[in-house]
Amino acid sequence: MQNLERRLKNELQQNNKVKILNSSSWSLPIHSIEVEYKPVKRKKMDVLMKMMLIAFQKAKIIEAKQLSELLLVEQLFVEDLINIMKRTGLIEKRDDLFTLTDKGYQQLENGIFEEEQEMESQVVLYSTSHETFLNGDVKPALDGEDELPTYRYVKEDYLDAELSFENEQVIDALQAKGVEMGEGDVQVVISEIQSTTELYIDDIPCFEFILHNKEEDIFYARVWNTLLERWDENLENALNEKERLTWREKYLSK
Repeated sequence: MQNLERRLKNELQQNNKVKILNSSSWSLPIHSIEVEYKPVKRKKMDVLMKMMLIAFQKAKIIEAKQLSELLLVEQLFVEDLINIMKRTGLIEKRDDLFTLTDKGYQQLENGIFEEEQEMESQVVLYSTSHETFLNGDVKPALDGEDELPTYRYVKEDYLDAELSFENEQVIDALQAKGVEMGEGDVQVVISEIQSTTELYIDDIPCFEFILHNKEEDIFYARVWNTLLERWDENLENALNEKERLTWREKYLSK
């Protein structure tokens, strides 16, 4: 931690017009959330599937043999595709006839075949101070980190409060972790968030610096977030908004 703090100070002091008035470190509580989600595989609909769906839409098809003779395609191929389309909910039997479902009509119109995959899970990180998910890796605690004070503006009930976030935020967090993939015409995307479960809270070390630009006579905060491994504008703005008016008297009147 000391080496990182030294490096950050050196970076800030490269501008000789800027003076570090105060430096401190504290921990930011981060909630680990296990997300169960349903992925779906999307790919361009092949010609045979499209022809079969059109045939089911326009003709009275009772069995695979009819369709095989109509399209001049091996019956085995037709049966395999029928099983896939039934399993994925594109077609159903109604009054002994194969019929497109609403899902079948939609996918035929879009020309994209979607196939649901097995449920998967990932752990994502939520900050009540940012009111959003953060992308990073929680590292093992170093000596002294467990003694850091907690960020002074963290929500008072963060240990017991029920977290509140939208599914869109969860999907964005999963996308930031790279769970969605694409190769050629095939894409794997998130179709549904099944559940979110809070696992535990980690304390992430942050370094705070109060600076004074002597030339412009302005005060401002810089905060290095070790989870993000960068300067955290969100935390800096919070400190500037809440404390900037006190820094002149606090640090320059001494």
